[in-house]
Amino acid sequence: MTTTFITGANKGLGLETARRLVELGHTVILGARDPERGAAAARGLGVRFVRIDVTDDDSVRAAAADVESHEGHLDVLVNNAGVAGSHGVEPADLSGTDVLDVMDVNVAGAVRTTTAFLPLLARSADPVIINVSSGMGSLEHTHDPSRPESHAVAPVYTASKAALTMLTTQYAKAFPHIRINAADPGYTATDLNAHSGPQTVTEGTDAVVALATEGPGHASGRIVDRHGETSWS
Repeated sequence: MTTTFITGANKGLGLETARRLVELGHTVILGARDPERGAAAARGLGVRFVRIDVTDDDSVRAAAADVESHEGHLDVLVNNAGVAGSHGVEPADLSGTDVLDVMDVNVAGAVRTTTAFLPLLARSADPVIINVSSGMGSLEHTHDPSRPESHAVAPVYTASKAALTMLTTQYAKAFPHIRINAADPGYTATDLNAHSGPQTVTEGTDAVVALATEGPGHASGRIVDRHGETSWS
């Protein structure tokens, strides 16, 4: 069984991923920015809580140091923390700050966390990083009228997820000793979309759980949804 750290895990996809992995017998460390909500969520699952704000270098380093002092290593890192950003802002009114705020969480946050936890992952016999991306970052999906991704106009969020997907492929090349893949949850009912998605959070975590539990021998640099490997286009 693995030891897994999940960012943004006090609710939604992160919390459900934690619940399912605990149910399967894995050790989960629940990471979240809000100490009260994070601690409450961790108590509900019977797991350990570690505060982490992925936009703050000191917070991320402190979280990695906490895991080092308690668990001593890490098998799976799930970069799940994410924001939609720019709610109600028309594309013509977007500012640079709107863009940077989203990128700071969705992209730079994954970079900060990955960098800080690499030494702990190096101590695992089968280290894994899972970046929770989205089909909203796919050129193919957002141009296919039959898919829900094509009907949304969310320039900053979609750009951030496209960047996270590319980051995944680059990291997979840079760290061949780590299995690094992206998960596309699909259109899932969460706070991020005002619970408008048709999928349950359990369905939305199928890809993440599959990547976290598949074991050695699988490829790196993939994007996986709940039905299996999908296109990078």
